[in-house]
Amino acid sequence: MASTVNFTGSVDRELLKRAKVIAAKTDTSVNALFNAELRYLVETFEASESAGNQNFKVLLDFSLGRLADETVMSALGIDSEEDLFLLMAQAHLPMPRLADSATKHMVDKLMSLPTA
Repeated sequence: MASTVNFTGSVDRELLKRAKVIAAKTDTSVNALFNAELRYLVETFEASESAGNQNFKVLLDFSLGRLADETVMSALGIDSEEDLFLLMAQAHLPMPRLADSATKHMVDKLMSLPTA
């Protein structure tokens, strides 16, 4: 039986609220949800690495915002963002979020477009 250890981490307040709702709806705990997701991530990464396949690492780096989509698509030999999105879903990884400044810049550009 695996031993457990307590650790301290931080999580976005809104994300934690949403996780608590899911935990309540599924009659489990946030801790159990976290453990299941972390176990999946670690086991998938280790299986990929032991097989000598770096694709999961590339997708994880993209999910963490370390690699640009163009770099990832080139590394994986795919030519469409749709294929990248599908691979991210199959890998059970979230899409990276843009930095707040990048999002604000995009919104500002959209707002400056002429209206009909």
